[in-house]
Amino acid sequence: MVTGTGSRPAAAPPAASAPPRAPSPPGAASPPTALEAELFRLAGAVPDPELPVVTLAELGVLRAVHMSPPGPGSGSGPRSDPGAGAVRVELTPTYTGCPAIEAMSSDIERVLRERGVPDVSVVTVLSPAWSTDDISAEGRRKLAEAGIAPPRPGAAAGPVPLALAIRCPHCGSTRTELLSRFSSTACKALRRCTACREPFDHFKEL
Repeated sequence: MVTGTGSRPAAAPPAASAPPRAPSPPGAASPPTALEAELFRLAGAVPDPELPVVTLAELGVLRAVHMSPPGPGSGSGPRSDPGAGAVRVELTPTYTGCPAIEAMSSDIERVLRERGVPDVSVVTVLSPAWSTDDISAEGRRKLAEAGIAPPRPGAAAGPVPLALAIRCPHCGSTRTELLSRFSSTACKALRRCTACREPFDHFKEL
């Protein structure tokens, strides 16, 4: 009996494997997870205890929120997030020894624990140092709206151009004079507008 001599169909070539992911360079920060981004938004929305018109994110003192993987028994509380491990929040004070840092830390811990994160630690990071240039545009707008002259942009780095004179937050005049180097807090000075005669606080450049 003659058997069939037809050739077999050619086998499909093996699928090309995806190229290996390049390793991250040493010291490179990994992008935040969705939960870390959410916790950063919650912590950043906490009002500054001395200037409640602005948030910690607008003030620029909130640096980072890092979360470690949950360990055994994590998320076992009635309001705990099962995906949340220990959370480390990094804050930079506006100046060394700022008394508001304790209130900031306490408020952040409370907000994140209400979110279901039981293990929260807030640490102070001094480098890089905070500067008034870290205040966001929205934060500056809110300060002026509240009657506080915001710090002049870039003024902390050197001489201030005459075009960046301190403007009165009430009438907009640049004809202002210094009354006291310190106001209700160490980061503000007390000034008076010679045009409208109204006193106002100025957030000093640092």
